[in-house]
Amino acid sequence: MKKGDHLFLIDGSGYIFRAYHALPPLTRKSDGLPVGAVSGFCNMLWKLLKDARDTDVGVVPTHFAVIFDYSSQTFRKDIYPEYKANRTAPPEDLIPQFGLIRQATRAFDLPCIEKEGFEADDLIATYARQATEAGGDVTIVSSDKDLMQLVSPQVWMYDGMKDKQIAIPEVIEKWGVPPEKMIDLQSLTGDSTDNIPGIPGIGPKTAALLLEEYGDLDTLLARAGEIKQNKRRENIIAYADQTKIARQLVTLRTDVPVEVDLDAFVLEPQNGPKLISFLKAMEFTTLVRRVAEATDTDASAVEPCHVETEWGADARGPDLDLGTAETPSASADTVASDVNGAPAAAGGKASDLVAWRTSQALAQKIDTSSYTCIRDLKLLESWLDEALEKGVMSFDTETNSLDPMQADLIGFSIALESGKVGYVPLQHKSGQDDLLGGGFVEGQIPFDAAIKALKVVLEDKSVLKIAQNMKYDWLIMRRYGVNIVSFDDTMLLSYVLDAGANAHGMDALAERWLGHKTIVYKDVAGTGKNAVTFDMVDLDKATAYAGEDADVTLRLWQVLKPRLIADGLTSVYERLERPLVAVLARMEERGISVDRQILSRLSGELAQAAAGYEEEIYELAGEKLNIASPKQLGDILFGKLNLPGGAKTKTGQWSTSAQVLEDLAAEGHELPRKIVDWRQLTKLKSTYTDALPDFINPQTKRVHTSYSMAATTTGRLSSSDPNLQNIPVRTSEGRKIRTAFVAEQGSRLISADYSQIELRVLAHVADIPQLKQAFADGIDIHAMTASEMFGVPVEGMPSEVRRRAKAINFGIIYGISAFGLANQLSISREEASQYIKTYFVRFPGIRDYMDATKEFAREHGYVETIFGRRAHYPEIKASNAQIRAFNERAAINAPIQGSAADIIRRAMVRMEDALDAAGLSARMLLQVHDELIFETPEEEVEKTIPVIRDIMENAAMPAVSLSVPLQVDARAAHNWDEAH
Repeated sequence: MKKGDHLFLIDGSGYIFRAYHALPPLTRKSDGLPVGAVSGFCNMLWKLLKDARDTDVGVVPTHFAVIFDYSSQTFRKDIYPEYKANRTAPPEDLIPQFGLIRQATRAFDLPCIEKEGFEADDLIATYARQATEAGGDVTIVSSDKDLMQLVSPQVWMYDGMKDKQIAIPEVIEKWGVPPEKMIDLQSLTGDSTDNIPGIPGIGPKTAALLLEEYGDLDTLLARAGEIKQNKRRENIIAYADQTKIARQLVTLRTDVPVEVDLDAFVLEPQNGPKLISFLKAMEFTTLVRRVAEATDTDASAVEPCHVETEWGADARGPDLDLGTAETPSASADTVASDVNGAPAAAGGKASDLVAWRTSQALAQKIDTSSYTCIRDLKLLESWLDEALEKGVMSFDTETNSLDPMQADLIGFSIALESGKVGYVPLQHKSGQDDLLGGGFVEGQIPFDAAIKALKVVLEDKSVLKIAQNMKYDWLIMRRYGVNIVSFDDTMLLSYVLDAGANAHGMDALAERWLGHKTIVYKDVAGTGKNAVTFDMVDLDKATAYAGEDADVTLRLWQVLKPRLIADGLTSVYERLERPLVAVLARMEERGISVDRQILSRLSGELAQAAAGYEEEIYELAGEKLNIASPKQLGDILFGKLNLPGGAKTKTGQWSTSAQVLEDLAAEGHELPRKIVDWRQLTKLKSTYTDALPDFINPQTKRVHTSYSMAATTTGRLSSSDPNLQNIPVRTSEGRKIRTAFVAEQGSRLISADYSQIELRVLAHVADIPQLKQAFADGIDIHAMTASEMFGVPVEGMPSEVRRRAKAINFGIIYGISAFGLANQLSISREEASQYIKTYFVRFPGIRDYMDATKEFAREHGYVETIFGRRAHYPEIKASNAQIRAFNERAAINAPIQGSAADIIRRAMVRMEDALDAAGLSARMLLQVHDELIFETPEEEVEKTIPVIRDIMENAAMPAVSLSVPLQVDARAAHNWDEAH
């Protein structure tokens, strides 16, 4: 091994652990041999080998080895006989799989390393030392804290579960100490999992504080008498010898006398026939197909090999830690099951795993009468302790408002397993004690005590919290000082799997996947005049309703998460969805300042302008009318004035839709144009200048929009309450509304906007040489297009010619028709049709892309972005030509718009860390289509803009290498309009 090489060391025993817990019991069909862990192991290994460059590590290894524990009898037992004495024997169905997994490793043509008397961690430490001394870099594929002492400038860890590289900063963030002090920290805290004795009463936070104060363990022990806290001082002195033993146990050996040297770890191309032969023997049909495709092997010509399944030297296994302390969602994040197909809803066949989980979910009926109303603190703590042991629970909050920035937490529900569901009421009122709404119901756990107990679990990274629309619960708990970490969101799981095909709300998901009709909110809270907020709901009803939310959420996760893995969509979820939840929540929490006086002035101006239009409309109509009445408008336009193109709706009225009026205006009719302009002004006034002041939070004095992550088919975000995505920017009146969004005193708003990102994505995905070259050279893309189409030189080009090319460029992305282009450019349909034909002649790759995309969508029912996000169009084969055409246009646009949306999502996920690393105070406030808005101190503007631009322009890397450069325009100003 030499400088520049990169060694991957796989914690094989950890892989076994994750693989076993990830899947339900899976057996080989021919003879019932347990193979669930083997399946998970093979899929994880194959994915890592195939996609290493696209992970957070971002490199392809040159050297690769899988390291296993030999057995539980190691040198540490000689030091401390009770070491790992509390470990239970492996489950019976796992025992025969130890040997199979070793055989699987050899089938991959990978070194399978183990050594009697030593643990896998010692071998990893030894090889890591040898590699770095030779000048190479090392990635340890594991999230085990015991290995964090090895992290250095040349050694990283990689948590495949979260697709996250663990370097020195991540170790410090998690444990409060750098890697070189992890041994001392673990010596102080001990480890109950491995039965390593520590010092009673000292946890990781205390240990980190002590090491920061005293420097190292030896100094701490020598100066223990100086410690002021009596109990702590006494324990450290009393257990000093015990912590020295612990240090011997946690210290990894870097001098193991290994027989296999690093040169044997050189990574060679996969031997397709050899691997397929093993996989066929295991009956892993889908992985056989994937390997065959990747290695260009004819799988039908490969015979299954013989595998040794006897319990012997090859099949031995260590006393594995089969708990879930460090890897709560190992069941989900990196393990890919063997798939014989996806459910019909996903457009494929059903995998064994998905079918098994779904059948289990349908078989276990939901019984809300079995839920527990938890009104005792000790009972709550016992439930939360069980959650810590299990490493997973579902969680849901109940509040008295849909606005998370103002809602009060009324109670919360948790589910630990199907049937073990509880609701914890905190602020329910009786409604009978006084005229102001009643006192609190007796027997509820004191609010602060319940939050304190809950906080321990919600902030514990080792416990996976599952929620439906986690962003809401995250914001609610944040207001009570709780930061939820390590979570899954069933709404987002469904969105990644079925965007465009199905709804993602809990009620729809429960009925679809669980065959269960959920309790309707109005059935517990009432409707109309009888409606009450949740704090007034009877506890029995509240327990059933809230408990059902947690119960259903847990069951949905059990069904949907395996589908995510089976369909190969884990990276979409992990990179684009889950990490964005907290990012968006923090943006919503920050809000943005709005100037009431500017809005008030604009309302007056709009009202005056609208009144002017009204007088003109009355004059053109020849009479006064209610312009807001579609019936009166229709009667005037098509009855009295006999304008062409009139069509009646199902109710018998004339249609006066925006499209009808726009078409008439395009034909030169003045009255419809005035009506369109009047509608735009009155909508701006009612939707924004009049309404925005009502959205200003009384506590923060800022506007806090709410982002929906699962509302569009393509991955674009939408916002509501208020909707800031649809403020029109093409009119001066619309732009004026943006002037009301202002920075705080002493700060500036930075607007960072992608330039023509969808055209750049189109150039990349359709592989259009002229467009790619123009973007690479920084040429005006619309002028270039006009030059290509109309033979006009770029220099001195008339603005009207460029405008037409621009309309065509953007229109093509959205599947514009000749009729639509004709209206937009005020030209004949024949001329517009000729423009489109000429465009496809000049850029044939675009037509090829459109045809290929439609064909793919018809075959699969979905299309994909460059990041693998799927947008489903189930009606693309509809017999109705209009519906079919709409779906075809949407399918053509989705990979382009969706890829652009994915790029800005990746930028948002990376942005906060990048700003923090640069020591900058900028805060991301808003996302509007291709634009991000930040607020930053005036004195930091010049340093902040380059960091923002760098992250946004390189957001696609390393997952996707775009053949077209991205460009971001960024400006700072006091208000949003000036910054744009």
